[in-house]
Amino acid sequence: MTATDAVLDALENVRANPLRSFLTMLGVIIGVFAVVTLVSIGEGAKKFVTDQFAGLGTNVLIITPGKANTSGGAPITGLGATYKLSIGDAEAIRLRCPAVSHVAPVILASSIVKRGNRRRTGTTIIGTTHEIEVIRNFHAELGQFLPREQGIAEKRVCVIGRDVAEDLFPSGESPLGQWIKMGEMPFRVIGVMEKKGYMLGFNVDDVVFVPIKPAQELFDTDEMFEILLQTRSADTVHEGTEQARQVLLRRHNHHEDFTITDQRAMIQAFEKILSVLTYALAGIAAISLLVGGIGIMNIMLVAVGEKTREVGIRKAVGATRAAILAQFLVESLTISVLGGLIGAVLGIGLGLLLHAAFPSLPVVIKPWTIIVSLGFSIGVGLFFGVYPAKKAAELDPIKALHYE
Repeated sequence: MTATDAVLDALENVRANPLRSFLTMLGVIIGVFAVVTLVSIGEGAKKFVTDQFAGLGTNVLIITPGKANTSGGAPITGLGATYKLSIGDAEAIRLRCPAVSHVAPVILASSIVKRGNRRRTGTTIIGTTHEIEVIRNFHAELGQFLPREQGIAEKRVCVIGRDVAEDLFPSGESPLGQWIKMGEMPFRVIGVMEKKGYMLGFNVDDVVFVPIKPAQELFDTDEMFEILLQTRSADTVHEGTEQARQVLLRRHNHHEDFTITDQRAMIQAFEKILSVLTYALAGIAAISLLVGGIGIMNIMLVAVGEKTREVGIRKAVGATRAAILAQFLVESLTISVLGGLIGAVLGIGLGLLLHAAFPSLPVVIKPWTIIVSLGFSIGVGLFFGVYPAKKAAELDPIKALHYE
């Protein structure tokens, strides 16, 4: 019997017993389906996080008050700081760090935003300069962003997010040139931001940008929440980090009471966490492949019993032990490969269906995932098919011929 004949014979056995064959394959189908689906969703989640960070600027360094020994994200608060970050620190970095192209000091707080009898509570107020537009890819869709000109940039003007605009100006009236209040301080609206939605869990449409000086007056502080830097290129990130560190050390009496975080390190930390979760879940899902292998071995032992007389006849006419072994191994492999292919198709189909239903959820189908899953299912077929095949090959032809 040639290899082709063995495969055709195995397919005929599958066709003759469709329900039994399907139940035998079920463990392999579920295992491959789960692995392909979980890895595709996990890879999509990594791409989503990367795209979210990319939407908030590239080559970005974040300076926060307080020293934090961490490889992940920047500290949320400035606990432990000896010297607070100031506008002077930002200006010093701008003047003395040639690797840095843009600098934006940031004051971050929340406030009630009012217009007449309409109000919006808990809106995030960002006091900063016009350079955050370049660093964080924040752009005005109507009007303009924070002004660059000295003097005008110190006036009480603001740029409001889409949600704020729709809440305070519900009748479709243009917000441009209108006055709103934050606390008890009036600001004139000079721009409305383009719609961005949620990015990394933060509603970018529920913000108001104001110049840094009025923000200091509004919140009665001269301490910066953070200072954002953008280097001239990806190659100068490390150089920009060291230059900024040296400038701040000189200004802070050689106390490193600040943290400089490379945004790429934050991306890598998120990707590492997502990778561990993805492959841990995929590994758990792959256990069902072993269950499927046990089902294959069980059904192949049944097949050996059903074909005992056939094996006896084949051996009587000269079939070798190796030929019998190959016949049953091919049948085991055929069942496992069919199960793997069905599972892979279902996994890809579910991934595409999820992406169609939820376009914001990227699903990345990696070819290597399918190849590895199918390879594992082949391995399962071989491993669990060896014992039944060996048992068939060792049958005594005389006893097999008399088997009832």
